Amino acid sequence: MKIYTDIEQLREAIRHTKRPLGIVPTMGYLHKGHLELIRHSKNENESLVVTIFVNPTQFGPDEDFRRYPKKIDQDINLLEKIGVDFVFIPDSESIYNKSHETWVTVEQLSTKLEGQFRPNHFKGVTTIVLKLLNITTPDNAYFGQKDAQQVKIIQQMVRDLNLPVVIKSIPTVREHDGLAFSSRNIYLSRDERKSANEIYKGLIIGKELFKNGTISSKEIKESVTKHILSGIKNSKIDYISIASDDTFEEINVIKDSALLSIAIHLGKTRLIDNIILEQK
Repeated sequence: MKIYTDIEQLREAIRHTKRPLGIVPTMGYLHKGHLELIRHSKNENESLVVTIFVNPTQFGPDEDFRRYPKKIDQDINLLEKIGVDFVFIPDSESIYNKSHETWVTVEQLSTKLEGQFRPNHFKGVTTIVLKLLNITTPDNAYFGQKDAQQVKIIQQMVRDLNLPVVIKSIPTVREHDGLAFSSRNIYLSRDERKSANEIYKGLIIGKELFKNGTISSKEIKESVTKHILSGIKNSKIDYISIASDDTFEEINVIKDSALLSIAIHLGKTRLIDNIILEQK
């Protein structure tokens, strides 16, 4: 495994690597969700690059950029055991130089759901992902379904800009009680962690209601909301949405499928999760 902090040195190494090449972009503090992305990439590619970069431009002014969890040495040891080919750990100055003024915006998809509560978040996400794709020139890139809106936005960007890379969405990896793996789970207090699994239980309630014939989004959202608010103390819901999984426009009556998604604050920690509603 080779570790790079310099863009040009990484590019030179990638020019001589075996293809196809996969990339797993991360912000570090690796967990089982990241490992599942890496497993898929290793199975489907000859070479693999994992990036570790806490991207400042996707954090709002009152968000957790300064305290975002970091364990670089632990991450490197883990990636070496797995057998990753390249690890890219740039600093902010090499990614965003002092004269940086170019941004990438996927206009419509970025205004829905997370975009309503984090207005500049996706501008930072799409810009850093495009930079990483340009630097590493992968054939395949891997992202988690937990960030369903992010995946769709990145796929839209890749289509619109004719990038020669396939964006692959990998199912959400969950802890034993259903809570989606997230680096931010470490922020939860003991009591908050105990109740956090009610998020997934709420999603399952919505899924079962739809499978059993309920097609009214209002009815499903009311049931999910009631369950979560009764099961999680000291919580604040940003949204419970039932929307098209293509456009993220809200749906009143569900026909074939929809994305049920949640954003919620448990104390000072904000978590998101989602599930696809479909008749299977």
